[in-house]
Amino acid sequence: MARPVYQAEQILIYDGECRLCVTAKEGLERLGRDPSVRYVPYQSDEAASRLGEGYRTGRPDVAYLIRPGGQVQRGFEAFLPLLPGLPGGRVLTALAHIPMFKGLAVLVYRLVAKNRYRWFGTVRPPDSGF
Repeated sequence: MARPVYQAEQILIYDGECRLCVTAKEGLERLGRDPSVRYVPYQSDEAASRLGEGYRTGRPDVAYLIRPGGQVQRGFEAFLPLLPGLPGGRVLTALAHIPMFKGLAVLVYRLVAKNRYRWFGTVRPPDSGF
């Protein structure tokens, strides 16, 4: 069955080689209530095309969210628009607007992103066409 196309589609570009990232993506797909979000591995032609000059071969430093208007959000900011559709997401969204909590969340995101391969390992890369 073909996936419906939404006019206001958002694209979350995640690291398809990172075990933590793939697991998080699967959780977002299962728990999220926003059908306009599409998930694309960073190691794909589409990710390279969507990110344009911002794309670098290899492993990404962060996740990316491409908003319907073309705005690109990176890192922790990429997940903020997805929170309201998750169970308990409204509470997390409210907390993310508190400067001290947001600052701590950004630091934790950076620490985990930097060490994700060492701490969580890798998965077989998706067929990306490269």
